Amino acid sequence: MPFSPFSQRYPATRMRRMRKDDFSRRLMRESRLSVDDLIYPVFVLGGENRSEAVPSMPGVARKSIDLLLREAEELVQLGIPAVALFPVTPQEAKSLDAAEAWNPEGIAQRAVRALKKNFPELGVITDVALDPFTTHGQDGIIDESGYVLNDETIDALVKQAVSHAEAGADIVAPSDMMDGRVGAIRSALEARELIYTRILAYSAKYASSYYGPFRDAVGSSGNLGKGNKFTYQMDPGNTDEAIHEVTLDLAEGADMVMVKPGMPYLDIVRRVKSELQVPTFVYQVSGEYAMHVAAAQNGWLDRDSVMMESLLCMKRAGADGILTYFAKDAAKLLKHG
Repeated sequence: MPFSPFSQRYPATRMRRMRKDDFSRRLMRESRLSVDDLIYPVFVLGGENRSEAVPSMPGVARKSIDLLLREAEELVQLGIPAVALFPVTPQEAKSLDAAEAWNPEGIAQRAVRALKKNFPELGVITDVALDPFTTHGQDGIIDESGYVLNDETIDALVKQAVSHAEAGADIVAPSDMMDGRVGAIRSALEARELIYTRILAYSAKYASSYYGPFRDAVGSSGNLGKGNKFTYQMDPGNTDEAIHEVTLDLAEGADMVMVKPGMPYLDIVRRVKSELQVPTFVYQVSGEYAMHVAAAQNGWLDRDSVMMESLLCMKRAGADGILTYFAKDAAKLLKHG
């Protein structure tokens, strides 16, 4: 008769026996976090020697490319595999058509070239979305009523993604949630023989209230105002729809998929990983970071403990990679045991 844990009874089975000592807890641990799981999101400014603190994200700053290179050196030393770039666009460069998004001399494109020249071993991920470049703060091209147009937006996203790939980006990450954009980007990359540029699709990106500090950081919150993104980002009440979205993006050529936000959506991470068995990433977003840091600053939580626990929970849920503003701090703790 095969062994069944349900046939065992106390005291023959004492679950606490294996928890008694550190060595046995380590031996039976199912999930482990390592520096290989971490991706560091960075906000990039124009100019030189510029650093601007993000008030709603204590410890996070927008940095010019020269200062970004100094930080990249630290990331390489810590063993962090990749950075994710988010440009901060000056108001005067924003427009209705978001043309600055594919400017070959744009902030993101110049940052990619600088990073790959100085740190070729560091993976560079670029955000493919129009909200940092539009005067209205939406992720796409809008009509007269303010509705985000799908196919017109895809045309712009393709130009943006190609400009990133031509600058040397290892991974382009469309985070816009337009229908069909992954396939269009893949076709454009193939047509230009950019066959090794990977696509990390934000496939299950929810219309979440946890994004507030990020929008402050990239300067899109003022443009968005009281607007919302409900017509293209996912309803927080849906889970089956996420599987459908991920499946479509994979069929269109995505190499990896993203669930965003992180901790409130770990059930989605688990479903994607269990049901589809594909490279699955999760974004511990700005609001999650801000909550943890604010609670720690008030003495309500231990910063390092909740930081590491939150990241381990994402790993346990099935995440292969985690975008987190805690990446450097977590890597330092992991490095020193």
